[in-house]
Amino acid sequence: MINKEILEIKKQFTPENCTISRMRGCYVDHEKNRKYEVNRSFLSLSEEEAFKYFEIFKQTLSGTIGKKLLNMEFPLAQEEPGGTQEFLYRLRGSKLEDDELVDAFYQKIIDHFEFGENYYIILIHAVYDVPGKTSDGLEMFDASDNIYEYILCSICPVKLSKAGLSYDVDQNSIVGRKRDWVVDPPVKGFLFPAFNDRTADIHQALYFTKKPEELQPELIEELLGSEIPLSAENQKVTFNEIVSESLGDECSLEMVKCIHDNLQEMMEENQDEPEPLELDKFDMKRLLEQSGASEEKVEQVETIFDRTAGEKRRLMAANVAETKKFSIEAPDVVIKVSPDRSDLIETRIIDDRKYIVIAVSDHVEVNGMDIDL
Repeated sequence: MINKEILEIKKQFTPENCTISRMRGCYVDHEKNRKYEVNRSFLSLSEEEAFKYFEIFKQTLSGTIGKKLLNMEFPLAQEEPGGTQEFLYRLRGSKLEDDELVDAFYQKIIDHFEFGENYYIILIHAVYDVPGKTSDGLEMFDASDNIYEYILCSICPVKLSKAGLSYDVDQNSIVGRKRDWVVDPPVKGFLFPAFNDRTADIHQALYFTKKPEELQPELIEELLGSEIPLSAENQKVTFNEIVSESLGDECSLEMVKCIHDNLQEMMEENQDEPEPLELDKFDMKRLLEQSGASEEKVEQVETIFDRTAGEKRRLMAANVAETKKFSIEAPDVVIKVSPDRSDLIETRIIDDRKYIVIAVSDHVEVNGMDIDL
């Protein structure tokens, strides 16, 4: 899914556009005991309750694609009877009215979700009548192209509110505030099936994680059975390993600056495209070639990429590129430069010693104080 498709689904989570038919929920304590379950028509909720649920559902579809939102593809084996995709397909088809299926779904999460506190599993079923669009992108609500039927799961921590004081209007006094168990924003969730090209794609799902470095592979394996993706941080580490191992003794400051600049240029060229820029082994080979790596080093990239990242893996450019800073670190020294001014840094040999030289203007501050050079 791309941002535009995700936004279209998020727009359904309002009182005016709501297409949710049924909601199921299960409150689980820190010892994995089911404490409470709910099964009701979503339209029977009060306006205040529905609004709070809408916020949770929107948050489950919020974040950067490739970091908090991950497009997951089902292996073919998972689409056979007994597979994860086949289970979710039946769950969606039941419209959440099959208690046995819903119970089995809860148990999958309870058994494999690593969380030492109380949490609330929310599962909804919705049917979105996708409006057609004119050639210039305007929606035609009286000309539906297809029906998008889906389920959305949100897993939310439930925490005890902090003790404190509050003003009691009836008593006109300051009193001790009662501590309540409060449902927090979701930390995990998924949408099935994916909404690709404005239609249901039963071969994919969209997975949400509040913390990109905490993917919970066992939960992904149990719910989706998909290949575990590299986290955003691991993608960056993998990218650096591929570059370092491929270049070897050619991995100089000037080479890294060239790679940095060329990667930024690739991202700028792709910024108007609907899908974020991804790098496969051929893109990595081209990147190093454009940055001035020797033919011998460039020829190693594909093999090193396959061994380090995986033959079919792609790395999100936004995850591996330094867009906020260009930094140089050495023992006891850290230098940070604006990412578009890496040209200010160069290396020189002075009196047989290597130095990193930074070109500066007349204005220089040290610990917030202007100094003269």
